[in-house]
Amino acid sequence: MKSTHTVDRVLPAPEVLGLETRTAFRQSAAALLAELPEASGRLVLDLVGTSRMDSAGLGALMLIQRQAAERRQTVALRNLTDELRFLLVLTKLDELFEILSAGE
Repeated sequence: MKSTHTVDRVLPAPEVLGLETRTAFRQSAAALLAELPEASGRLVLDLVGTSRMDSAGLGALMLIQRQAAERRQTVALRNLTDELRFLLVLTKLDELFEILSAGE
């Protein structure tokens, strides 16, 4: 019997998510979103190794989330540092994503 649970794909984010890395990261995310089923897929962006994110990185997250929303998919962020979590709250982008704790 096929599960009705969400299908997940995990994409590790680069150490610095910014101007230099945003395009490759966005392309990798787009490829994974295309593999996921519409309306039930979830892309988990694992930020465990990400120490810094600038406005270009935030823009990449927004574009990934918009692309997922068009396909009725979810984007979740996992392993956020306190600094990255604060940045998302400050920019009100935390409301666009499912925030997961390390074990999820």
